Amino acid sequence: MFRVVALSVMALAITAPATAARPDPAARLAWANRLTWGMTADLPSGDQPGSDRWLAAQLAMTDAVLPPAAAQQVAVLRISREPLAAVVVEEDAANRASSTLTDPVQKKAARDAYQQSMNALADEARTRSILRDLYAPDQLREQMTWFWFNHFNVQAGKRDVRAMVGDYEDMIHAHALGRFRDLLSATLHHPAMLRYLDNDQNAAGRINENYAREIMELHSMGVGSGYSQADVQELARTLTGVGVNLKPDAPKLKPAWQPLYVRAGLFEFNPARHDFGDKHFLGHTIKGSGLGEVDEALDLIARSPATAHHVADEIATYFMGDAPPAATIDRMAATFRHSDGDIAAVVRTMVRSPEFAASLGRTFKDPVHYAVSAVRLAYGDRVILNAQPVIGWMNRMGEGLYNHETPDGYSMASAAWSGPGQLATRFDIARQIGGGASGLFRPVGATADQPAFPQLQNALYYEGLSASLTPATKQTLTQATSPQEWNALFLSSPDFMRR
Repeated sequence: MFRVVALSVMALAITAPATAARPDPAARLAWANRLTWGMTADLPSGDQPGSDRWLAAQLAMTDAVLPPAAAQQVAVLRISREPLAAVVVEEDAANRASSTLTDPVQKKAARDAYQQSMNALADEARTRSILRDLYAPDQLREQMTWFWFNHFNVQAGKRDVRAMVGDYEDMIHAHALGRFRDLLSATLHHPAMLRYLDNDQNAAGRINENYAREIMELHSMGVGSGYSQADVQELARTLTGVGVNLKPDAPKLKPAWQPLYVRAGLFEFNPARHDFGDKHFLGHTIKGSGLGEVDEALDLIARSPATAHHVADEIATYFMGDAPPAATIDRMAATFRHSDGDIAAVVRTMVRSPEFAASLGRTFKDPVHYAVSAVRLAYGDRVILNAQPVIGWMNRMGEGLYNHETPDGYSMASAAWSGPGQLATRFDIARQIGGGASGLFRPVGATADQPAFPQLQNALYYEGLSASLTPATKQTLTQATSPQEWNALFLSSPDFMRR
């Protein structure tokens, strides 16, 4: 009976919420649920989410510190202790060494060890990402980091991206609320993107258009925005020679090319691989000169009105759900153009639009938002000891971190995540979290969880959260026969599925 009741509640998850005016405590929670990774009983009593001072602080890009228990977990990770180049070169050497072995048993053992090490690096990045989402005080920045990673998607499983993905996400984190032009350039200079979209194989006489096409189609201007196939081809020519080099020494070059060679960590611009012919791109001529051509092309892309509109539409959809109002997108795009792509200014314009306030509580949570918000509400500021359950839940719901194969990233459309199978999986996850035996507080290597029973019927519920629930949800909660059942029913309710 419990499962039938829960699933009947979950089936309501995509219906429209009540439109009655919210009491102030419920409104506070609605803003927190939208602008952070989810409401929590431990929200500070000072500036409230959505207030001018809170928003200004969130958009300021100041260095935020994780709680000590979370910061300690991050500090011991290999990706925190070793620089990217050292990690990638070491893993590459291990892979090459395994290929030289002739004994089948030794070869298999070496290859298995390499795969385990690479998988561990990707899981370290996932763990850090989850800890930041759960506990970082700059919650809006963390949401934008996830948004931009999905926008500039790379898949960890391709080539050696697993060793790079943590640094790639860290780079995005550093630019998440800065200027779009800087972020676009930073992704272009990162080896994870160059490996993922094969631009390290793009050379004069052997043009590879993969990355150039995705820059135009997904990262900036958008499909049908006025660029042509010829523009894609010219951008691909501009990007020849932009690649990755794991070797310690620069390649041997002709004297005329040596001053044009650029190396920064694993990033390399090799003029011997570059097409130095003039390019005709977006109605402009870019003279063949070397890496400077890339900057000229990025300037044209970032300042295009099509880029302003496409990026504004993507951000609005991420926060406000399906088909955000055109008026909001237009204002955001205007801010983008007038501020030279200031992401924080664009986000502020969105948040302060009347349509944004009217949309609170109407956006269906994608799996990542669902998993993180459930843990935040259930356990507040008590820091989890093991992120693997959360990683597993995201995988089960089909939105695993760094797992999306194609460059378009995960869909933000509610229809992608609201099918019966998805909702049944969410109910099972709600039952695990609500029962307190989900493994979140089982240290790595331990056999049992530390005691951690979530009490969702707390002050937060009675002082504000209950006022935002629909009568149907309240009625269903009265049928719970235990605190664990109540928790599971609430976390699988249609009200909790929205933000």
